[in-house]
Amino acid sequence: MDENHCHLGHKKEIMAVHDAMDVLNGKWKISIISSICYYNKRRFSDILNDVDGISNKMLSKELKELEINKLIKRTVLDTQPISVQYQLTEYGMTLQKIIDNLTAWGLEHRKVITGK
Repeated sequence: MDENHCHLGHKKEIMAVHDAMDVLNGKWKISIISSICYYNKRRFSDILNDVDGISNKMLSKELKELEINKLIKRTVLDTQPISVQYQLTEYGMTLQKIIDNLTAWGLEHRKVITGK
């Protein structure tokens, strides 16, 4: 394999990571996706309770961005008062493996750092 081929392949991989992080960046998105992922369907208030420290306004903004990127689907339920439910789209479900890997890594990292 020539040097340029490796270099181009590597550049493409770095760009792919950049693209993925562009969609999933920020303090909250992975936690929001995790909440929806673990429970399949979540209401706004459920996600708000799951994600420590997030404000209503920020959760609303992040959910809209995730919806724009076709990772979650928003459904308005015919209830009184009206409630909204979120779930991963089929495309969003492709993140399940990443969430599982992050969970496993996070649990292991906590053991390494705390010794527990």
